[in-house]
Amino acid sequence: MRKLEDKTLIVASHNAGKIREIRELIGPLGFEAKSAADLNFAEPNETGTTFEENATIKALASAKAAGLPALSDDSGLVVDALNGDPGVYTANWAETADGTRDFAMAMEKVETALQDAGATAFDRRTGRFVSVLCLAWPDGHVELFRGEVEGHIVWPPRGTQGFGYDPVFQPLGYDTTFGEMSADAKHGWKPGDAQALSHRARAFKLFAETCLGA
Repeated sequence: MRKLEDKTLIVASHNAGKIREIRELIGPLGFEAKSAADLNFAEPNETGTTFEENATIKALASAKAAGLPALSDDSGLVVDALNGDPGVYTANWAETADGTRDFAMAMEKVETALQDAGATAFDRRTGRFVSVLCLAWPDGHVELFRGEVEGHIVWPPRGTQGFGYDPVFQPLGYDTTFGEMSADAKHGWKPGDAQALSHRARAFKLFAETCLGA
């Protein structure tokens, strides 16, 4: 495993929610984070069929464009009754005709698909959020870290916190959705904490312990 020594890190994303969460995770560790959006980098085509492949595509594109290490996240909602959909196409389910993303519409698509599959009982609405972080260097070296959190898909959506599909995801052991949780409750993690809740925080914990010695 290669350690990260540079204190400036590119967040290889144009997703404001992801950028915010990654900054909140890495900021306390003394890193300056600049996003691909801030630097006006073009968004690469995510042609992979796995979270790992797409995370690698994004991280390498930003690392090579900036000449600095870059950290990307590829994440999504995996629903068992939908054979793993939307999965790596989680963001695509939110795309509208004009090229913007409407996650209220996307959550309705998931619910409609669950109803069509007959998955109305709580115990049939299982799924997980998956996050794969990729740390890439300009020379092409990459490290991958995967985090998952199990839960249930609920309806109607609850809460206005977070972003994306957070209002319909209730993690195991909780009676609130990610959309009802504060940022600290959802993805707050710092060195020394034994556990992290969200998929992104769990992947970040592995990254921090492996590449930062946190």
